[in-house]
Amino acid sequence: MTVNPDIDDTLISIRWIQISFFIATVFFNICLITQVLTVGLAYFYNSDWWNIHIWLVRGYSILSIILLVWVFLIPFPPRVQRLTASIPVLLGLQFLTIHLKTSFPLAIFHPLIGFSLLSISTTLVHRISHILFPNDNQDNIH
Repeated sequence: MTVNPDIDDTLISIRWIQISFFIATVFFNICLITQVLTVGLAYFYNSDWWNIHIWLVRGYSILSIILLVWVFLIPFPPRVQRLTASIPVLLGLQFLTIHLKTSFPLAIFHPLIGFSLLSISTTLVHRISHILFPNDNQDNIH
């Protein structure tokens, strides 16, 4: 029996790339949670937190584009790809609802889109964790 070490090395490399992607999605999720906390701090505690809220999204939004490219370069299921692809779309809608001035106040959708963004990001982290770190008890849950 012959063993091809190149195949093993490729699988190990793909796995580490997937784990790196997972770490990046966790970081993105933490940034979203932090942003929600800063808006709460700005509203209920001290308005100076508002600047941090704004700078956070400006800082981490580029990560959504990086994740989008990354998810199509490595093997992940279509569901993970769709969840990842929806993040920059929702971030774009977030920017539009705040910056577009129309007769109808689009800003009323900003918190709803933010909730959707946090929900999708958390679901993405959950999905990837189940792919990378399967649990024997998972079969009994689904």
